[in-house]
Formats: sequence, structure tokens, C-alpha cells
Amino acid sequence: MKMNRDERKRTALDYLSIVIGCAVLASAYPMFLVPCHIAPGGVSGISTILHAYLGVPVGLTNFVICIPLFILGYRIIGRRFFLRSLVATALSSAFIDLLPLPAVTDNLLLAAIFGGVLLGLGLGLVMRANATTGGTDLAAALIHAKLKFASVGAYVFVLDGLVITAAAVFFSLEAALIAVIAVFVQSMLLDRILRGFDDALAYMIISKENEEISRRVLGELERGVTLFETVGAFSGERSQTMLCVLRRTQVGALRAIIRETDPQAFVIAADVSEVMGEGFGRLGG
Repeated sequence: MKMNRDERKRTALDYLSIVIGCAVLASAYPMFLVPCHIAPGGVSGISTILHAYLGVPVGLTNFVICIPLFILGYRIIGRRFFLRSLVATALSSAFIDLLPLPAVTDNLLLAAIFGGVLLGLGLGLVMRANATTGGTDLAAALIHAKLKFASVGAYVFVLDGLVITAAAVFFSLEAALIAVIAVFVQSMLLDRILRGFDDALAYMIISKENEEISRRVLGELERGVTLFETVGAFSGERSQTMLCVLRRTQVGALRAIIRETDPQAFVIAADVSEVMGEGFGRLGG
């Protein structure tokens, strides 16, 4: 099917994100992980262990082991995800072996932290472009497609734990504990990137002065407001509930509006980790 201009632009940006993400995550290996014998879970962790004992290239081994996962991924997820993930895995595997980057530190803790940061950032960029680099992030995406009660990052953390257990056997318990730090940092940053950095708060306000509050929010804060009819279960009284999503920098102004308009208002605030649409981030694919 022929793509229009916007679709072509979106696809190009996705592939650019894949390339950058692959370069970022691949740099973690020569700079931090491989020199310190840190196996950060997943197929790449297995490849790191094999590299230490057999001398085989980490990137090439990673690509070869991922082939069965790609076959499964093609059958379950589809052609586009398969093709993008194949490109991402080929690029990341090549970058791991070919990027001429020196080791930065021999401090295990620093290597685990900064290696995890690079892994999480790179994987996040790749997965936001609807792809994976194979290994546990592909397996996690496959599991998440069927079992959505946990996040992708949580599944990555569990699967990587199995490989870290193997690292404890082949390297040392200390190396395995250090690897846990790397995987934890990676999974936290991965979830953060997948959810987005555009933190906001959602306010639900029940007040007899909701019309005045909403008028001021629209005019002074330039934020959208939704009013919907609600009924109190105990009193049976009908009223309006106001829903408003705004940035954290506007919270003080909203609280002042509520306080000045109706100090007796009932207010609920909830963290919102990602907001898409007018006034916030773009609604992407």
C-alpha cells in the first residue's frame, strides 16, 4: 500500500530513531559492559558470557541467537514489526562489534549504572519506533502483547534475571549482583521513555462552582476542561465533575483558582505519565 507524505515522514523518523537507539545501546558494551564482564541479561548477556569464555564476537553471537525469536515474532506480531526489529538487531549487533569505542572505567558500579543508562535509552528509542533489538526485549514485547497486566520493562527485568543467574555461575556472584544494577537502571529508563517524559497531573474537581472554575481554567491557564454529570451514591445529589489535565508548572495556579472560587471543593489529583493530544505531545503511531 502506497504511503502518503506524512506516513513517509513518520517512517523515516522511526528508522532514524532506530539507528540512533542502536548506536546508543551498542556503545554500552565496549565502553562499560564487556570490559567489566557485566552480563546485562538477555541474549546480549549470553553473548557476553560466551565472549569471555570462547572469544566469539558479542554482536555476531547476539544476532545468531535471536533468529528463532524473530521467526516467532514474525508469526505473532506481523511483517512491519518483524522487518523493523530485524533491521534494529542487525544494526545493534554490528555496532557492538564495530564501534571503535574505548573502555571508560574499570569501576564495576559506574560501569553498571552508565551501561544500564545507555541500554535503557537506546532500547527506549528503538521500541518507541515499533521495533526491538531482539533478545529479551523482543520476548518481552511478545509476552506483553498477550499479557498486558505488567509493563514491557517488568518483563524485561524478569527475563534478564534468568541470564544474570547464569552469570553468577560462570563469572561470580559479585558480577551477577552488579549486573542486577545494570538491568534495573535499564528497565526503569526503558519504561520511562516508553511512557514519555511529559509529566502532567489530572485533576478531578467536584464543586457547585465548576462552571466558574472551568471558565477561569480555559481563560487563564488555556487548558481544556471536560464537565460530566455525576450522582452522589449516598446523597443522590446530582452535580458536575470537572476533569482537567495540566502541566505541573500550572498546578499552583489551578489551586489558587479553586481556592478563590470554592474553598469547599472536593479535589482529586493523579499523576499522569504520558499525555498525547492538543497542548501536549503529538499522538503518534
